[in-house]
Amino acid sequence: MLDLAPLYHLVSLLPFECLQVGFMQQAMAALLLLAPMAATMGVQVVSFRMAFFSDAISHSAFAGVALGLLFAVDPHLAMPLFGILVGFGIMGVQRNSALSSDTIIGVFFSAVMAFGLAIVSRDNTVARDLQQFLYGDILTITETDIHWLIGLFLALTAFQIWGYNRLLYIGLNPVVAKAHRIMVGFWQYLFAGLLALVVMFSVWAVGVLLVTAMLIVPAATARNLARTAGGMFWWSILVSVTSAVAGLVISAQDWARTATGATVILVACGWFLMSALLAYARGDRKE
Repeated sequence: MLDLAPLYHLVSLLPFECLQVGFMQQAMAALLLLAPMAATMGVQVVSFRMAFFSDAISHSAFAGVALGLLFAVDPHLAMPLFGILVGFGIMGVQRNSALSSDTIIGVFFSAVMAFGLAIVSRDNTVARDLQQFLYGDILTITETDIHWLIGLFLALTAFQIWGYNRLLYIGLNPVVAKAHRIMVGFWQYLFAGLLALVVMFSVWAVGVLLVTAMLIVPAATARNLARTAGGMFWWSILVSVTSAVAGLVISAQDWARTATGATVILVACGWFLMSALLAYARGDRKE
């Protein structure tokens, strides 16, 4: 098992007293891994107009956790597996149906929510246990979870290095991408699977209700600030990471005492407001 002590030591070097506590160091380490992943996938979600897709995946966490609790399966395992299944299902139907993407995603969104509610309605104890996943609680993350995050971070880094330009082609025109011998189906399914995993890990941090914001807000901010696709990529990471750090630190202050996930999103929204004002001042608005 990978020794996480050096990572915690680096976190403790940040000039904040609250980060000298063990569980806060674990939370910060998890956010520093999760924020860049959410940012990079968020850029592609915005570029491919897939915000509703990520919303459907995040709400499938509700059903995944409910299934795990009902059948005595670790929710941290049931949730990502069910999320990947839903992501693949949406992508498969979308690729083989004449219906619009929004319609297909809407059907899946409704189905997973209804399925989760139906399971919860059978057992009141399950409903109580679901609150942690509904609102998120990054402070309860474990070292095992962080090991999984490191593995996902490495996989996602390899995916972006290998597939970034291919995904740009597919986002612009799948037919042209196929003409350039890009395996469109393979990359779409791989993207859907990795997005599902990032969304599920994000649920631990900010909860089902705010997980889409963790993907969309930094990417939308980056679009206001950047002039190129590459610039949007790096701006999104900067916004996401600084929002995660500031959100965790602010939420730990005695004068705040707010939910960490909600505070992270509020800081990101502050970034977006500043970027929108800057874009307006530059004259970057629709005619």
